[in-house]
Amino acid sequence: MIDKFSHKGTKAQRLRLFSLVLIMLVFQFAVLGAEEDAVIEEPATEALAAEELATEEPVASTSATETPVASTPATRTIEDQRRDMLRFGTETEIASLIQTLKNERVSYLDGELIELAQKTRNRSILSGIISFFGEMEKTGLEDRAIRAIQNRDEEANETVMAAVNYLGQVKAVEAVDSLEELINSGESRFLSSSFRALGRAVSAAQDSENQDDSMDEDSTGQGSGGVRDSVAVFLLDYYENRNPGEEIKREIIVAIGETGSSEGVSFLTGLVNNADERIPLRMAALDALSKIGDDVGLDAVIENVSSTDPNVRSSAVAALGPFSGEAVDNAILEALRDSYYRTRIGAAQAAGQRRLESAIPYLRFRAENDDVPAVKDEAIRALGAINNSESMAILDSLFAERGNSDRVRLVAADMLLKNNPGSYGSRVFIEMEEAKNKNQTPLYNGFVRILTTARGDSLDVLARRFIAVGGVIEKSLALDLIMNNEFRSLEGEIRSLLDARVHSASIARKAQSTLERLGLEGN
Repeated sequence: MIDKFSHKGTKAQRLRLFSLVLIMLVFQFAVLGAEEDAVIEEPATEALAAEELATEEPVASTSATETPVASTPATRTIEDQRRDMLRFGTETEIASLIQTLKNERVSYLDGELIELAQKTRNRSILSGIISFFGEMEKTGLEDRAIRAIQNRDEEANETVMAAVNYLGQVKAVEAVDSLEELINSGESRFLSSSFRALGRAVSAAQDSENQDDSMDEDSTGQGSGGVRDSVAVFLLDYYENRNPGEEIKREIIVAIGETGSSEGVSFLTGLVNNADERIPLRMAALDALSKIGDDVGLDAVIENVSSTDPNVRSSAVAALGPFSGEAVDNAILEALRDSYYRTRIGAAQAAGQRRLESAIPYLRFRAENDDVPAVKDEAIRALGAINNSESMAILDSLFAERGNSDRVRLVAADMLLKNNPGSYGSRVFIEMEEAKNKNQTPLYNGFVRILTTARGDSLDVLARRFIAVGGVIEKSLALDLIMNNEFRSLEGEIRSLLDARVHSASIARKAQSTLERLGLEGN
């Protein structure tokens, strides 16, 4: 009875439990259903809102799309980007830009660079700009460079050094007083560069006198002869009374030669004839006598042509170029047979400078047979300098003979183009194409290079051809050819290269620079 009763009790309990669970499940489903309805209604509302937006009048849609177009900045040119770099860039970024400008040989940022150099206190930027202008021999920073020397206690050493070198590189006569003051200060770190710059600076006064015999006063307040003599005396006094070191002595001798003043001739001949003097100083003195070109120094030069020291001998032969007379001619001819190759080089250079026609047979022999390539080069250049029918026929033969070395043919072609570009431009072009067809790359590149440095009115045809059918190298060199000859009539061809999408960016920039340098930028 107990078991039966227990079983029934358990069953009843189970029924009640099942009913209770069922009621709870129904309740939960009801609640979930209500929540689901609420959730479903919300995205339906969002979908409706989206639909309404999509069906609104197109005016609002057009306005929304126009706003970003109006606010998109215009494409900035490379020139504008570079100007911003100068205004806002770091010293590293500006240094990189300067190197790029140097490689491209452009000048459109010169004004901005000069302005920056005048106001910046960053020594790396300032010295970088001054060095760049010096290497490119650009004027415009003379005043800033002189100020750097005068206020050198407030400037970095690298800035002062760059300023000194710059004034020499641009031959700034107005810097003579400042350079002499710097030398007298005895600051050894600037001494060597200051003597070098002083010589170069005063050589501009010499150039001025050579171009104009009127001897007008220059920016120093003296006639060009006066400033040259004055600087020569200053240099002589320093050499003889300040006990300079050996390297400084050489710099002083070179600077005396740069002055072109006869004030230094007696001193220089004494050095040359002093067998106990160091060989480098005697060689420098011979070169200085040649630059001055005063006949008073000729005997010393002639005497040393037969020196037992080959270096002195070669320097003496090379120094004969500016002088004339039978003794000079005979010394040159004899030196062309010297066993020391540097003496033969010096003799060839002197023969070319003298345009010595009696040397032509000697020069031909050297050009065809010398075992030193540098001697062959100078012999060919001397034949080009003589430039008569006999020497031109020899050059033609050296160029036309395809069995000759590339080096010989290229030097001969260079001389032919210099002397007669109208006749030889087309012939060189034919040989260039032949080299290209035979994959003679070094010869081809050599012909391209000499063609683009040639000068002559008839060479515009070659420039057009390079632009029309050439690659990057040919187009770049065509722009050089146009610039060197100032072919303004090829403006259209230059402008055809401005599109960087069709041509390389470097070609486009070079074309822009060429237009600018030819004064065609605003046309």
